[in-house]
Amino acid sequence: MPDFVFSLTQEEKDYLKKLVTQSVAFGINPSDGPFGPPEPPTDKLREQLGAFVTLKMGGNLRGCIGNVQGSGKLFRTVWDMAQQAAFHDPRFPAVNEHDVDALEYEISILSPIDVCPDPEKVEVGRHGLIMSRDGRSGLLLPQVPVEWGWDRETFLSQTCLKAGLDPDAWKEPGTTILWFEAVVF
Repeated sequence: MPDFVFSLTQEEKDYLKKLVTQSVAFGINPSDGPFGPPEPPTDKLREQLGAFVTLKMGGNLRGCIGNVQGSGKLFRTVWDMAQQAAFHDPRFPAVNEHDVDALEYEISILSPIDVCPDPEKVEVGRHGLIMSRDGRSGLLLPQVPVEWGWDRETFLSQTCLKAGLDPDAWKEPGTTILWFEAVVF
């Protein structure tokens, strides 16, 4: 996999962070507007890339939803994923107005997805993984194994478990391992 050369300026990161907070605020009180994402400051934010928005409260996961492959302009994807993470992650109740001030936001912009040629090449902290087999799939972002202190094999096994597979399924023929990189802020 070639290095993911996509990068963002501080202005672009600030815009996306503000966009996420606006999206969540809009979801809580739609009458406050804006009724959609404001136009981005640069063309780079109009590229078609995947993105995840992660919400945390007190350091604990509160919601995380993403689109692994861009299906539209990046800034619109981030707006939509913020809405999904805040109000439609089935693992958590919808965010409410009392939660907003305590929310911490993390945005991950994903490189294009590719087949991992060799599990030995997976680098903790650099690569995110998608494990799939028999119609099941699971994804873990590059920052997850770092947060949990996992080594490469644990990361591969945990991605299998996220997919509802046996933890050693990554070693078996018929299991597809996809990888990607991400800009996380």
